[in-house]
Amino acid sequence: MGLTMDGTKQQRRGNTRQRIQDVALELFAEQGYEKTSLREIAERLDVTKAALYYHFKTKEEIIVSLFADLTKPIEDLIEWGGRQPHTLETKQEIVRRYSEALAGAEPLFRFMQENQATVRELRIGDTFKDRMRGLRDILIDPEAELVDQVRSVSAMFTLHAGMFVMQDLEGDSEKKREAVLEVAMDLVAQAHEHAREKG
Repeated sequence: MGLTMDGTKQQRRGNTRQRIQDVALELFAEQGYEKTSLREIAERLDVTKAALYYHFKTKEEIIVSLFADLTKPIEDLIEWGGRQPHTLETKQEIVRRYSEALAGAEPLFRFMQENQATVRELRIGDTFKDRMRGLRDILIDPEAELVDQVRSVSAMFTLHAGMFVMQDLEGDSEKKREAVLEVAMDLVAQAHEHAREKG
């Protein structure tokens, strides 16, 4: 959290904004995005519609802002990764941090999965694909063989699969996340190893 001189005030305001986002997502999940109104969001938050309006004028604004906030760590990660040497440590750190960013954004990704028409309309998907490409370009060694490039990209999708496909499997969610992360790490390590042997 960036704290300015009036950091406490900013944080408090930030919290209202976050509460609105969280409650909106809850309601969208319960009764669908189309059927949820700003008034209902305000009611559940126990604030006036005017208070809600101060932060967001439309439902679309809420989703777009959520998307921007929750994918910011991914953007930061791409910037950070771009400045690092192309080592295995860097790649594994990227995978680790990406795993954390995804865990933090899980409710949003669920929303994206269940409301694909809205996501298309708001062009959120395009932005997300751009971020994915940015990550891919950092993880891949351009001179690596195709099969190893696929391994590197698969590390990312392993994390996605962990989020969507593994959800309803038995077991502790933290353990599942660790297992998924381990597989993603293995893929990156294999790809890196092969590139080194060829190099």
